[in-house]
Amino acid sequence: MIEWSDTDVIMRDAMRDFVKEHVRPQLDDLEHGDLPPYPMMRKLWSEFGLDVMASEALSGYLAKQRTKAEAPSDTAAKGKGGGLGDVGAQVSMGAAILAELAGVSLGSVAAVGVSLGLGAATIMSRGTLAQQERWLPDLVTLDKIASWAITEPDSGSDAFGGMKTYVRRDGSDYILNGQKTFITNGPYADTIVVYAKLDEGDESIAPRDRKVLTFVLDSGMPGLTQGRPFRKMGMHSSPTGELFFDDVRLTPDRLLGETEDHGGGDGRESARQSFTVERIGVAVLALGIVNECHRLSIDYAKTRTLWGQKIGSFQLIQLKLAKMEVARINVQNMVFAAIEGLSSGRLPSLAEASAAKLYSSEVATEVAMDAVQLFGGNGYMSEYRVEQLARDAKSLMIYAGTNEVQVTHIAKGLLG
Repeated sequence: MIEWSDTDVIMRDAMRDFVKEHVRPQLDDLEHGDLPPYPMMRKLWSEFGLDVMASEALSGYLAKQRTKAEAPSDTAAKGKGGGLGDVGAQVSMGAAILAELAGVSLGSVAAVGVSLGLGAATIMSRGTLAQQERWLPDLVTLDKIASWAITEPDSGSDAFGGMKTYVRRDGSDYILNGQKTFITNGPYADTIVVYAKLDEGDESIAPRDRKVLTFVLDSGMPGLTQGRPFRKMGMHSSPTGELFFDDVRLTPDRLLGETEDHGGGDGRESARQSFTVERIGVAVLALGIVNECHRLSIDYAKTRTLWGQKIGSFQLIQLKLAKMEVARINVQNMVFAAIEGLSSGRLPSLAEASAAKLYSSEVATEVAMDAVQLFGGNGYMSEYRVEQLARDAKSLMIYAGTNEVQVTHIAKGLLG
């Protein structure tokens, strides 16, 4: 893939019109954190027909899963698997429209991205057919919102080793205790995917080495408390908060896969797959920020005068614009490479995803800060929006694992 398709461009332009009509007028309320992004995103889903498309795609997928479950095992084994099928063909269109929105309201995209790309995706990849039928229909249409809870106060980048949230067996049930923090959608989520260590009372097993299990909770369950949204530096339109678990009773049907053993693995495997998807998603978000900074800066350079000249005639301004263009091309090509792989059924390795995340988030931050500098005093004012883009871009260097940790993943991939 070397450029956006005609369909991608049409959908991107339609998104641009939607943003102008429905997002920009509400941007101050979204940025102040007074307006959760979900009603606006549901309107987007409805106007673009994404709710119907998602519902129909899920219905087809579930029908195939039922047929496969009912077929004799030898027949099921002969079925062709792999690839993303029709979903893969829509990846580029999704990237085009989400990048467009991310350049205006990054937090809104992140909120829905976590709900679908992490919450719903984990249920789809790890859940039984019954679990998929139970939770996915409302999630793919955005009728309900999911959160994905792994981070804890003492376990940010060391998500598994430092995890203290735990479950203990109680008959056939589990009892969940602990705390999660920095959870996107946490304050408002209807469906919550939670990772927890299994405490079997065996002191010979070090806490770091205990099995990680994945459960699905619903808001309002006894013992579950969803904290208020945090105040943050950026991504204000993405509600982020804490979750508290105090003797939450979980029946076996809430354990994803309804087994503690997924082919010899545990919840770590699904989380690592989610990290890969999330980090590729960061490149799409970064592209949106770079594109918007690029557009705003060019327009400003063409209209702002200094000493009787348009500032675009000054070489240092031209240098900033040229670096923005190089960054735009590089990040876009990274996104294209990921789309090409996903369309053919190849998920990037964790190292490749980390490389895309590291580079794209760093250059998006550099571009946004250059945009603020190019705008001068105006760039420091909220009215001109580049200060928002700078705050949002910085979050991408921390979001989905700090960039320092990405270096470790990339090096491990190189060294084997």
